[in-house]
Amino acid sequence: MDISHDDRIGIPGQPWGATERAEWFKQQSIRRSYKEDVLDVVDGLRPRFNVVSYGKLELDPDRYPLFAIEGRNPRSELPNILITGGVHGYETSGVHGALSFAGLHASAYERRANLIIVPCVSPWAYEVIHRWNNEAVDPNRSFTADSPAQESSLLMQYVASLSGPFAAHVDLHETTDSDESEFRPALAARNGSAFEAGEIPDGFYLVDDSENQQPAFQQAMIKAVAKVTHIAPPDENGEIIGSPVVAPGVINYPVKSLGLCTSLTNAVFTTTTEVYPDSPRATPEQCIAAQVAAVCAAIDFAVAAHSQAEPAT
Repeated sequence: MDISHDDRIGIPGQPWGATERAEWFKQQSIRRSYKEDVLDVVDGLRPRFNVVSYGKLELDPDRYPLFAIEGRNPRSELPNILITGGVHGYETSGVHGALSFAGLHASAYERRANLIIVPCVSPWAYEVIHRWNNEAVDPNRSFTADSPAQESSLLMQYVASLSGPFAAHVDLHETTDSDESEFRPALAARNGSAFEAGEIPDGFYLVDDSENQQPAFQQAMIKAVAKVTHIAPPDENGEIIGSPVVAPGVINYPVKSLGLCTSLTNAVFTTTTEVYPDSPRATPEQCIAAQVAAVCAAIDFAVAAHSQAEPAT
């Protein structure tokens, strides 16, 4: 296994301080372009949608403006649905899945839902292809009142400014081989703990909220994605990444206590998608298509549920 050099920073068994985090930051380098891959695509969507600026990263405000894509004619009687990608910047299909959905499908839903699409929550991490932000903080453990991650706090402020409750939130992620070879060893080093090897599942799966389980919602997405790519099977212990499989391709996390992105709206229907881009059975195009299929199925389900819940007139 090719273990990351991040685990060599600092003193083994001791959590990183400011010096170690600064050393880690100096080792990072730009490997792809947020402007070319994301901002230019968002600019191309401006004739069809409202593109809203909701902040800039203090690290480099000119390089890292943050944008959301909204429908032009939101209606109070329609359900609000949030789609987020790139909370972990290295998870490529989450970013491009959100952009692909916006370009190919979002217009078709404008009379059925108020869509808010945030394609790249963590642009610096996207460019350096990392899980953390520039301060070695995981944004997807930072959706809390006292958030240590600017990426998370700015998104929380933006969502709080929007009117009306949310019916659904789909947060697009990946589980990669680099989780095991790079990011989990780095996490252990940063926290001063021992690294314990795990197993990366081969296939797509979803993470439901253990405190608000919506099994029919999750299975609607699994059914749609199975037409595009394969669903991850449980391991020999009946688990995926250490959590019991509660239905085909579904595990549960306590999203609020972990500070996960899917906790920020209090929507009835929430999920975190997990695509496996390193599978020999999946192409990059399939990974993006799987994200798009999950989003479409989630919106269809949430819109139908919202319609059934409306009082008869």
